[in-house]
Amino acid sequence: MSQLGAIITPEGIRFAAWSSSARRLWVSIFDEQGSRELERLELQPEGNGVHALFVPSLAAGTRYGFRADGDYAPERGLWFDPDKLLTDPYAVEIDRPYAHDWRLAQRRGEGADTAPLMPKAIAAALKPAKAAPPLFQPGGLIYEVPVRAFTLLHPDIPEELRGTVAALAHPAIIEHLKGLGVSAVELMPVTASIDERHLPPLGLRNAWGYNPVTFMALDPRLAPGGIMELRATVAALREAGIGVILDLVFNHTGESDRLGPTLSLRGFDSQAYYRHMSDNGLANDTGTGNTVACDHPVVREMVLDTLRHFILNAGVDGFRFDLAPVLGRIDGTFDADAPLLKAMRTDALLADRVLVAEPWDIGVDGYQLGNFPPPFLEWNDKYRDDVRRFWRGDAGMAGALATRLAGSSDIFDRAGRPTSRTVNFIAAHDGMTLADIVRYERKHNDANAEQNRDGHNENLSWNNGVEGQATDPAVALARLNDQQALLATLFASRGTIMLTAGDEFGRTQQGNNNAYAQDNAITWLDWAGRDEALERYVGALSALRRTFPALSDTHFLTGKATDPPGISDVAWLTETGAPLGQSDWSELSRHRLVMLLGDSSGVGGRLAVMINGDRRQCVFALPSRDGFQWHQAIETQPIDLARPLPGRSVNFMIERRAGKASAGKGS
Repeated sequence: MSQLGAIITPEGIRFAAWSSSARRLWVSIFDEQGSRELERLELQPEGNGVHALFVPSLAAGTRYGFRADGDYAPERGLWFDPDKLLTDPYAVEIDRPYAHDWRLAQRRGEGADTAPLMPKAIAAALKPAKAAPPLFQPGGLIYEVPVRAFTLLHPDIPEELRGTVAALAHPAIIEHLKGLGVSAVELMPVTASIDERHLPPLGLRNAWGYNPVTFMALDPRLAPGGIMELRATVAALREAGIGVILDLVFNHTGESDRLGPTLSLRGFDSQAYYRHMSDNGLANDTGTGNTVACDHPVVREMVLDTLRHFILNAGVDGFRFDLAPVLGRIDGTFDADAPLLKAMRTDALLADRVLVAEPWDIGVDGYQLGNFPPPFLEWNDKYRDDVRRFWRGDAGMAGALATRLAGSSDIFDRAGRPTSRTVNFIAAHDGMTLADIVRYERKHNDANAEQNRDGHNENLSWNNGVEGQATDPAVALARLNDQQALLATLFASRGTIMLTAGDEFGRTQQGNNNAYAQDNAITWLDWAGRDEALERYVGALSALRRTFPALSDTHFLTGKATDPPGISDVAWLTETGAPLGQSDWSELSRHRLVMLLGDSSGVGGRLAVMINGDRRQCVFALPSRDGFQWHQAIETQPIDLARPLPGRSVNFMIERRAGKASAGKGS
């Protein structure tokens, strides 16, 4: 199929769009302000659904949109209406943000032209960025960033940059990221999105961006400089050794259900771009009202072209895919060998990129954790839940915790593959913050104006005796200790780990576990009020993880001997230093264990991760070896093995040859 979109040549612009059902398509050319339609030119059919027209004398910067005509029969999945201006699915830039307006959803013949309500696409001539391999490697630290909320209150960022992609390239941000040892930032959606129709009447707006219209154009509110702003930020972060992963939404669009607005794909060819049920109603595997038909060849190529666009023109390391099973559904059924998933792994430009799946949607058989093909990494919610359960104090969780620390082989050990594809996380944008997990036993979503009905009811959280804000110093200390224990567990886990921005310094959303519509102080990071001591502790954990490669290794821990002979990759011990036996693992009241990691290099010694999930302090004993001594592994965590270790804590000790001093801050 020929190239789609606005293709600029020295002589003019070729406009091309695809529809299998439209009888006529036009391109509307607008003035420089995008307010007045100058021309409406009919595209000519070229076969295979492509309609195109070359318009001489036009150049980069031209503002345009498309229109389509054909049958209007929503009951048959047909929504053609030439009064609806449509955004080019291949647009790489738009002139203003989308704004929800009820007139965008009016039926054909009931309303006026929607051009005044719609952004205009801007024709752009892009030169590819310098090609470079991804910086991020599995086992590294991914840092999830909500672009606007991350810097809107940062005192060191110039006001005109706050809340934008460009702010991420500021030296203050790069210094913060390097202090945490971030391997790659994962930017929550930066493509142009629209508010869900119920939000404006409530005085709310979508703060997360998981409601796109098309897939390539960046949101002018987040990237006023367009793709070049993203490119410059990626380059600055790369220079600091930090990769960029884009969180992209290909599972649905902001056109919503049958009552939603007509903005782009629906107006071009709803039957092709969206999955429909047998009664021609829209499939809803996403909970948003529609589901993109990723098994359609034209849609598949559009998704691949989008990924290529961000690699070629921004130089990103890779992508995280929201509700990723949708990308692998064929006629509604998930298939790990679906053409789109296969193409992502084999395409010459995409094959070496980082691919991260959120392995669930709400459709039939939508939970697909562990079922994506390599090299896809997968968000591991079983890790999240088991770690929370252990630290909440649930009975019989020691074995589950060990499995998660060891790389979740029960999920990812398929066909004898020795490495884990897990992305371990304890908190993410969706759900409670890490600090709120230990402050709130229940969700508090009243600010969302849905009578606290939205969001998950079970958060596997606890409040340390007081729900929410507490003035009791003992409660505050217990919560701090629990945060440190959760963070230490994360950084001690095999495989890739993910930390959401602000969780390193105690950010709170006041118990809101579904803050997607809170573009306000609930989600904006409070840099002035951050817990800097907790932040330094996270930096020390990260330094230890980088210093001791056995922590970030992606091979499953097995307990088998490795090179050098006699050194096993892990030993699981009780607090007395004895191996954990079957009866110990099955002990419902067991909340203590030691993960003893071997050093396969033979140069240094072992690392002991001593986990005391009990509220009572306890003396831990570690096995000794001739010629080695145990030292504290983190400078700010002094340990004397002759004295009890605190309850609700994770402590690290590293084994070094006798006479060799401890290595300092993170090692």
